[in-house]
Amino acid sequence: MACSADRSDSGSGSILHAALEQLRGALNLSLTLGSPLSLTVIAVDRYLSLHPTTESYSYDLTVTDGRWRVKCQLAESLIRWVKNGSLRCGVGVRLSHLSVVHDETRLGHSYLRIDGIHSITEMPEMFDNIKDVDNIPQWFRDDVIRTNGPLQLTRKHYLSLWINDDPHGSVWIANSPPPHVVLDVSNITLLGDLEAFFHSSKRPLPLLVRILHRSRIRYYGKPGQNIDFPFQVYYEVADQSGIMSMVLWNELCPEWFHRLTVGSVLYLQQFAVKPSYQKRSRPQISILSLMAFRSVEISLNPRSPATVVTVVPPKCVQPQWGLPDVPYNFTTRSEVEANSNHASDIIGLVTYVGRLERIRSKEKSGPEKFWAYRWVHAVDGTSDSPFILEIFSSSQPEIFSNICPMTYLVCTQMRVCQEADRFVYLTSSTETQLFITGCHKKQPYVNEPKVKAFIQWTKTLKDNVMLQKTAVGGHYSYPPAPPTFTPTTKNNTANETSIIAVAELKGELESMQYREHKRVAIQGYVAAVQYHSWPPGDQQPGVNAVQETSQSHQQQGVSDAGSFRHHATMEERSVELRKIDSASSDSDSAIPPKRKRLHSSQAGFTSHVEEEPSNEAELEEEESESEDEHMLIRYSAAREVIDQRLSGSPDAQSASQSAALWESSIWPLVKQNVTDHFCCGRLDEGSIAENFHFDDREVLLQHLNLCPAKWTPDLTPQTHTHTPVACTGYFILTILGLNQKAAVDILFLPVVTPDDPRAAGVPHSHHDNSLLSCLTTGHVCVQPDGTCPDPGTLMSSAPQMESERVVCIIDLCLLGENRIEMICSKLYRTADICQPEST
Repeated sequence: MACSADRSDSGSGSILHAALEQLRGALNLSLTLGSPLSLTVIAVDRYLSLHPTTESYSYDLTVTDGRWRVKCQLAESLIRWVKNGSLRCGVGVRLSHLSVVHDETRLGHSYLRIDGIHSITEMPEMFDNIKDVDNIPQWFRDDVIRTNGPLQLTRKHYLSLWINDDPHGSVWIANSPPPHVVLDVSNITLLGDLEAFFHSSKRPLPLLVRILHRSRIRYYGKPGQNIDFPFQVYYEVADQSGIMSMVLWNELCPEWFHRLTVGSVLYLQQFAVKPSYQKRSRPQISILSLMAFRSVEISLNPRSPATVVTVVPPKCVQPQWGLPDVPYNFTTRSEVEANSNHASDIIGLVTYVGRLERIRSKEKSGPEKFWAYRWVHAVDGTSDSPFILEIFSSSQPEIFSNICPMTYLVCTQMRVCQEADRFVYLTSSTETQLFITGCHKKQPYVNEPKVKAFIQWTKTLKDNVMLQKTAVGGHYSYPPAPPTFTPTTKNNTANETSIIAVAELKGELESMQYREHKRVAIQGYVAAVQYHSWPPGDQQPGVNAVQETSQSHQQQGVSDAGSFRHHATMEERSVELRKIDSASSDSDSAIPPKRKRLHSSQAGFTSHVEEEPSNEAELEEEESESEDEHMLIRYSAAREVIDQRLSGSPDAQSASQSAALWESSIWPLVKQNVTDHFCCGRLDEGSIAENFHFDDREVLLQHLNLCPAKWTPDLTPQTHTHTPVACTGYFILTILGLNQKAAVDILFLPVVTPDDPRAAGVPHSHHDNSLLSCLTTGHVCVQPDGTCPDPGTLMSSAPQMESERVVCIIDLCLLGENRIEMICSKLYRTADICQPEST
């Protein structure tokens, strides 16, 4: 093995080069490093596995020591660290095992593989001076074919890192102004005549059409499939005779997707006419005067025949061609309710942007895939309520990832949804297109009357006033759960939630991937409630408070099983839980049938009861266990000083402190018999919406969006001052399963002010401000004097929940690394649970 001769120093001073030279001389094609190799990850690329065993996708990592960089395939046993967000661009990685893999089906092709990782760390300071990673020379073997594509040469392209439907990589040609053309349109075929050509062997004349709608990209790749670019894009095109679907296939998608936009005029030659696929979604088109042809569709193929596509520049389009304009159906916020179940186009000023999350596709065939989405609020001046928008990726990543407050947002082909006759929101469709500030120029909708009216309204606004109404991030879920809970079957719809056993949470949590969102329901009893103020003080709930409370409980004769465990600060946990032992990366050790406590780790919530700790998560477990290694250790926070912003009087603080923890009468009796206790840990900043500031725009967008596939030094994750919008405290609920064998701690963040983005679109019902009422409605009611009840008052009503059987709706989200979010979105009392009919 030898490196490329791009540098005259032959790798002098490069620890990476030295290790690769050592690997070259290894007779068994494998190298176990005595001292881990400290590098930085600068790129993570994903592609469909050729012959998958357990993983559907393969990953190539590009790592560097600052002097050389090299691309390596990641061993399948290590892929889980990418999937849960621990192994990502911009982190330090200490490699412990490398090997060479030869492709025995090809001549002269081999590549490196990372088989062992000792630990994942913060990026070393020595990499701070790197300005452009592309200037770092790349190391190659002599027998490696130099390519920007996957190391497995049977794959010709990389996929977007987190979803399949975004264009990604240099193979996707960027849009550019089309050249001037002179066309002879005297001999063309109208769409209305194409069906006749389908039944004959005669090839139709060219088409002259305008694009009215475009779908997102569909990736249909499957393992073992021999198609280089398995992509598909649907368009709706029209001429003077009507409207028809057009399909762009395979390698034509990377070539033309960015250049075939809504409003473009096309001159098509050598296309095919195929039977129309009837089971796909279609846009709702509001041109009633044109006929829609649904029996056949236009197929643009890279071969047999090879379609010739010409984009006509706008200046060359002639009025006499009779091409219809792009249709729009702009709807104001005051009109939305009247358009339920219809497609609408909207324009608004963005006031809230949620974090980007993923949900797992329910498709049963092919490799696993995810949909990416985010929640957005936008106002247009016609109503006091904002548009509530559930926006899925539209294959426009440069727009989707840059939606932020104070931008003008246009969303086309949004479907209006209304649930329980109260909750109205809009969700994107397959054909939705997004446009933000900077993208509106020359778009076909700029002359729409309602767009012009919106622009006039924005001229009356003051930026400083609107900025005070903006927010980003945090936990957000809409629409609210219905007032009563009805059990569902396993074939439940997207908006229904089936019940799982509390013990089954282990499997749910361990299977979660980075930024994946799940909603589950459990039933049981509220065993304990704790209150914590937010933000925490300079000292995290710490050792002193824990020791004091622990000693107090011991003096009172409370069982050791109820002793308090100190949770490290977020920074300490981040360092500890990033460490990965290479010996445990290849296989998971069997778990003895002992009583165990389940806590957060990179793989979700896992058990660690081995006698000798083999990784840092196990070390943490060992250090925190009591003398009886089988004894359950339950997390319970120490009493905290209650935030005075919620207190009605100075005396309320001491009353609140003493009431910061409530336990049911049964909990001290059964908690030692609980075998699985899932603990959520402290509230994460990422779970709370924060104020938006222009100066922090780039930093906030980094936190809201998914980890990038390539490290850019200028965009190295930065910290900023987190200013929560409306959170002064939160509760931790311990839910005990009906069989008293499993329990879970979950967070509850009540809505306390209208400034909270979660308050939008939700009727503010009045209740008695008991803790149970807050849990069932999700909010705290303002008292007649304009204040909120203090935490002590809320906690004093906790005994109402004694022996109350409840169903709890939990939103789960793996924020990244060991940060897993478990939030109670609604609690159902016994009276609100519909019993299933007996069969």
